[in-house]
Amino acid sequence: MNDDGLFEYVGNLHIHSSFSDGSATVIDIAHLAAKAGLDFIILNDHDYLTDALHLEAEGFYGEVLVLMGLEIGKMSHHYLAYDLKEMVKSGTSTPQEIVDLVNAQGGFGFLAHPFEKGMPFHDKSITYTWKDLTVTDFTGICIWNFASRWKERIKTPLHGILFLLFKSWSLKGPSRKTTAFWDRLCKQRRVVAIGGSDAHGSWFRFGALRLRPLTYEFLLNSINIHILLDRELPKNYSEAKAEVYRATREGLLFVAHERLAPASGFRFHYISEEGYRLTMGEEGPFQHGNIHIETPLKGEIRLLRDGTLHKKWYGKRASCWVGQSGVYRVEVYHHFFLFGRRPWIFSNPIYLR
Repeated sequence: MNDDGLFEYVGNLHIHSSFSDGSATVIDIAHLAAKAGLDFIILNDHDYLTDALHLEAEGFYGEVLVLMGLEIGKMSHHYLAYDLKEMVKSGTSTPQEIVDLVNAQGGFGFLAHPFEKGMPFHDKSITYTWKDLTVTDFTGICIWNFASRWKERIKTPLHGILFLLFKSWSLKGPSRKTTAFWDRLCKQRRVVAIGGSDAHGSWFRFGALRLRPLTYEFLLNSINIHILLDRELPKNYSEAKAEVYRATREGLLFVAHERLAPASGFRFHYISEEGYRLTMGEEGPFQHGNIHIETPLKGEIRLLRDGTLHKKWYGKRASCWVGQSGVYRVEVYHHFFLFGRRPWIFSNPIYLR
């Protein structure tokens, strides 16, 4: 628990198991998640490759909470759905119908890798993008997908070797197209941002070469989410599931590239002149007040208002006076020798309307 009274828990989202096209079982993935120090994981196996939600696999595996979501969609419009009670198949349904089917059973979801570019080398830049961006009533967007962003840069075998050697330090942050889309939506309503690993543990074959470039061990400690709760995560599975999903649905979280540096302890909050307090993901009426930011390590701290840079600092702490309404969010970049400024932490916004 931080001195703000919030309890922080770290999880990895968008994982594929042997229930669809992943190479490991749920039990094996849970074991690896425990070794990575995670508090929870949520699997999203493909609807067209699995026969059921496999909710029977949910529960605590030691100290790790394992939940079962779904990735709905085949050639495009992949939707990461959570808190489902019944199976949803993409079939001939439109993207909006999929969102509505998930919402109808009390679930919620996120647009997955909406603008991904694919890998130029080997798979001919095959992508699974969102072509219909008129959809409404989705909870949010997965703004940062490790596997998608990593493979976009591999144009030749030489690039492959380079980015295999420097997987963590060479990763780009969320694309500008993705964050611009997110920022536009946030002006209209609360839109939650998450990040994910898209772990499959797949083999890559090129001639006689056979290797796993992105293992579960690596990806389970890559792009994580940190949720903030006002109480300890319950030991009861059903109560713990409800708490994780509540925080994720409401955006009480930030996204971090854990391979660069541990991000636990990052905080971003607003205190109005009258003393009411908001943290990331929350919305309130605009009043003059102060924004406070704290990071576990020194970095370049950027405060954005309505998608535009508002202020910038270097260090571990920053604060500023807020004199305008707007949607405020934070990006933090960590500096590394030779690699320069690398994307590290992306908060959900504080909405001052």
